[in-house]
Amino acid sequence: MNQKVNQYQQLIGSYTGKLLRDHFGKGPESISVSMGGHFVTMYLRNFLTPSERVLLEQDHEMIIHQMREKLTQMMIPEITSYIQLVTGVKPSEFYYDWALHNKSGMLVGFVPEGFEEAPEVNENYEGKQRLEQEINKISRLVQREPDEIYSCELNARTILIIRKGILVRIEKELIRLGHGELLKGVKRNLEKTYMHNNNNFDEILNRQVLDSFADWNYSQDKSVMMLVTQSK
Repeated sequence: MNQKVNQYQQLIGSYTGKLLRDHFGKGPESISVSMGGHFVTMYLRNFLTPSERVLLEQDHEMIIHQMREKLTQMMIPEITSYIQLVTGVKPSEFYYDWALHNKSGMLVGFVPEGFEEAPEVNENYEGKQRLEQEINKISRLVQREPDEIYSCELNARTILIIRKGILVRIEKELIRLGHGELLKGVKRNLEKTYMHNNNNFDEILNRQVLDSFADWNYSQDKSVMMLVTQSK
């Protein structure tokens, strides 16, 4: 990877860490930023505030997600603008999710024109076909099989999965009636239950999956998943 991309990643990670501290009062212990193809991802580790820890101990996970949803929505325009300032290209979409039990989180930005200096993603990684079949199976259990699925390996530890066309009619009606946030909470719990308790991922990829995340863009009927694994 060239020096310029390394510099971009360090600047984006440092800026995002400061932004999180400003908004939450505490930042993550570390942020791993990766750029490749059309994507920029951030993997946050050891990120849980003292007040969130108390809420988590009292089983108020939904309250933490609601607070983080509002704070993160406030931060996304600032992160987007900073990425454009640093790299010259602007992400058109951002996805985010939290694995509170692991005190970790993800941020994923999509850049339609791609990052000029960033390396290409690996679209032919080990286990790709079987992993996509497994994701389709999980999708069928929770909602329906997506119309389209795409996956790639961004680096030795990060796999992205993009699904399009997954909402069923009752979900679309709930979104229309203004219940999108509630729906996201339900979908997150269901899908991640299947993902976290899925021993097939490790066997398919031939390495341990340490973290899994999922988020949705309702207006585009699109979802992004991110798997963080042990290094190959």
